[in-house]
Amino acid sequence: MRTHKAAPTSIKPDPSNLEEAHPSPACPKPRVRDRIFQTACDLFYKHGIREVGVDAIATAAGTNKMSFYRSFASKDELVAEYLDKKSDEFWIWWDGIVSAHEGDARRQIEALFDAFVASTCFADSRGCALANASVELAEAEHPGRRVALKQKAEMQRRFRDLAAKAGARKADELGDALMLLMEGGYLTRRTFGHGSGPLHSAALTARVLIDAYTTAD
Repeated sequence: MRTHKAAPTSIKPDPSNLEEAHPSPACPKPRVRDRIFQTACDLFYKHGIREVGVDAIATAAGTNKMSFYRSFASKDELVAEYLDKKSDEFWIWWDGIVSAHEGDARRQIEALFDAFVASTCFADSRGCALANASVELAEAEHPGRRVALKQKAEMQRRFRDLAAKAGARKADELGDALMLLMEGGYLTRRTFGHGSGPLHSAALTARVLIDAYTTAD
């Protein structure tokens, strides 16, 4: 008598293993360097540059120190690249807001501060990565500090330019005041948290400053 083999049991694949078993060309596994960099960016922003060492970055990225130093000549080089990335992100944010109000400098300033308060009051915000780095990196020649200084100098230039276009009597003075307001807002966010603090008044204060410098005597 012929015997019939039982049909193989149907086993449902584990969705969590599908990508590993059949990697998708559209979602390639990140390169080791990219993984280290993104991990470092997250850790630096959350915990601070000085607090996070190479061992911690390598471990969190699922690699080792040898792979770290194949990817980056030093932690300082990685820090500078991290701050370059944060600077680029900031200018993308800035340019997007300014371009939405082309030709109206006052409205551009107001919109920048409205968006600044909204984004910086967000629960996960740790303030400005470049301002934080300026506090942590005391050495004038540190490559990360040079990145931060370059970004802040450009920020000052842009605020002064917007103040002039808004018709301020003392454009440089107003531009500097606006920059101080934004930088101070970042710091008070770190001190008070996202629930309260002077940061919530920054957009209103910016409008008061603009009025003070553009209203006829």
